[in-house]
Amino acid sequence: MYKTSVNIPEAKRAALVKLLNASLADAIDLSLQAKQAHWNVKGPHFIALHPLFDQVVDMALEHRDNLAERAVQLGGIAEGRLQQVAKASCLKPYPDDAIEGMAVVTALAAALGAYANATRVALKESDALGDPSTADLYTESSRAADKLLWFLEAHLQSAK
Repeated sequence: MYKTSVNIPEAKRAALVKLLNASLADAIDLSLQAKQAHWNVKGPHFIALHPLFDQVVDMALEHRDNLAERAVQLGGIAEGRLQQVAKASCLKPYPDDAIEGMAVVTALAAALGAYANATRVALKESDALGDPSTADLYTESSRAADKLLWFLEAHLQSAK
């Protein structure tokens, strides 16, 4: 940990940096899975899904940057290298056979749902560690992820 004037005790800052780096791995993985979906989706819903998947990419990239910068602000190191992301992400791997529109939506909704749920857990943990700034970052990320999850899941839900 690097010295900083942030008035959070070093042990708590270290725990926050560890939490932020876990979330960073998830955000990077999500952005790559969404780009995989964007590049390869096929079928009659292509024109609607192609730009929607880019919205997921954009959200993940924005939050990826916020997570990394917060880790550094707290005196830590942002861990965003591919090998670290592959080891640390809580997301399941993107399925090789997800190509057809609704199969891709299903795969991406699962990844985004896992990301959103992990973000809510991190929000509670950062709040418990006494860092409202990091908790606020997670609140913003959770809200954005839930909105896009709604957009994706609307494609999978049928009228009752």
